[in-house]
Amino acid sequence: MRLTVLGCAGSFPGPESACSAYLVEAEGFRLLIDFGSGALSALQRYSDLRSVDAILLTHLHCDHMLDACTYVVVRRYDPAGPLPALPVYAPLGAAERIAAAYSAEGEPVDDVYTFYGLQPGTFPIGPLMVTVDRVNHPVETYGVRIEHNGRVLAYSSDTAPCEALLRLAAGADLFLCEASYMDGVANPPDLHLTGGEAGEAATKADVARLLLTHLVPAWASEASIVEAAGAAYAGPVEVVRPGARYDL
Repeated sequence: MRLTVLGCAGSFPGPESACSAYLVEAEGFRLLIDFGSGALSALQRYSDLRSVDAILLTHLHCDHMLDACTYVVVRRYDPAGPLPALPVYAPLGAAERIAAAYSAEGEPVDDVYTFYGLQPGTFPIGPLMVTVDRVNHPVETYGVRIEHNGRVLAYSSDTAPCEALLRLAAGADLFLCEASYMDGVANPPDLHLTGGEAGEAATKADVARLLLTHLVPAWASEASIVEAAGAAYAGPVEVVRPGARYDL
């Protein structure tokens, strides 16, 4: 299983990165997890534009799904002909949200995407075994656990601390975890994690490696977030970058 970071900026595109988008590959199958603002550009840089086999959208905030709207053009109007409808696993309402963002008339996109509503549980996507559960964010949001050949990748999506996050991350080889806020300041509640909270979750879940993502350079010092995470978690800590690849 291979993880490629396409975009990792939190809440809005950063000066060096698109918003959240992560490509997971196994046995020639390509699952795109989230498709945030600007990520379509990165997809062309690090993979084949037409090679995505399925999409999983953890929630319907723009920084995690907006380029699924732009991708309609790629699949519907390819000069060689329309591409097959792509499976999209997402919270209920994704079809309407993407259609509304794509055109003012809410033109249906069911020729481009086949939608499957997420709910807590475990199911296969291609060769990957995927588990999702609701996490602590203002809209319906799912953290993700992916298993393949005995290896585990966990992804927090956007969340404040919660028990579901610890269950999803338990024993993971890689824990891709958001860290949007600084420790020691008054942050909005039930929205995002601090670096220290990400480190605490990694320790409680006994993960092998912590990958920090969804940092917001305009709001917080990366060095301070990494320091806080490292103070709470004794294992290896790294901030992901666009184009970074991790093999499990």
